[in-house]
Amino acid sequence: MDLSVGRLLTLLEMLQAYRQLSAADIAERLEVSPRTVRRYVSGLQDMGIPVEAERGPAGGYRLRRGFKLPPLMLSNDEALVVVIGLLAAQRLGLSASGTVVQGALAKLDRLLPEAQRGQVQAMQDFVSLGLAPVARDHADAETILRLSSAARDRTRVRLRYRSAVDEVTERLVDPYGVAFQSGHWYLLSWDHLRSAMRTFRLDRMLEAETTGEAFQRPDDIDVIATIERTLAEVGSGYRCEVLLDLPIEAAQRRIAASDATLEAVDGGTALRFRTDDLDWAATYLARLECDLVVLQPAELRAALRRLAERLHAAARRPGQVDSGVAVSRGSRRIRG
Repeated sequence: MDLSVGRLLTLLEMLQAYRQLSAADIAERLEVSPRTVRRYVSGLQDMGIPVEAERGPAGGYRLRRGFKLPPLMLSNDEALVVVIGLLAAQRLGLSASGTVVQGALAKLDRLLPEAQRGQVQAMQDFVSLGLAPVARDHADAETILRLSSAARDRTRVRLRYRSAVDEVTERLVDPYGVAFQSGHWYLLSWDHLRSAMRTFRLDRMLEAETTGEAFQRPDDIDVIATIERTLAEVGSGYRCEVLLDLPIEAAQRRIAASDATLEAVDGGTALRFRTDDLDWAATYLARLECDLVVLQPAELRAALRRLAERLHAAARRPGQVDSGVAVSRGSRRIRG
């Protein structure tokens, strides 16, 4: 689809979604000049779309009341994005079953013109993500919509929350944003009960209701970065600190921000994290495939020694694996 036609259709969708938009609002959303906006509006009017203009400081453009959009039109790229997004939704825990996804695809099928319906159906039938589900739980769509709307409107939310140790508390929070990270959906907010920034897992929320009370949102808050840093720093168990023989740029490519905190130091990168499972930590470090020094705790050094002994014994042990059987991990294939 020609870019100008795509912009016209986008403008038409915007006018349908909003009661009225100023030329400046449209120009910002479409990333064009106000002059180009006027040209697009004229183009829609030439196509018989009843776009009305209202002059004055509070003026703008709107569709005539009662006008209904023609069948949904998507470019090939837009249709692919929609279908892939719906297929990915279940893997992100946004639906406990495929019913919701299939229902959305069915509605999309009804809205599309006949010429494009077959193309989108082919995408549904023959395009696969080939990914295992990444979500560890399912998020409630209504809760996500309520919390994200409260964050947008800067309205406080009252929560009933069940912690990891099964303690139920009531919290008044200032919601800053919702994000998916490390297999869970989280709300980042200012918690008035603790007078501190806190993250809350959506699957542990028993109730979430807006209060109508306004709050001021920090201008420089980065929701994703803050949640990643929080997940890396919180937790119980052993506090581990390891010196990696890697520049920090290389370490950042191998280690997720939610797994650990990284700091550039003389001689490499300091890696810090908490864990209850030192054997898991030893395996995690081995997969980094770099020289390292465990600074603390001593128990982690012992876990690494046990892992090395097991691997050494496995390498020395004779054995046979059927030539047709392979153990796969990522792009590697390991045969006996």
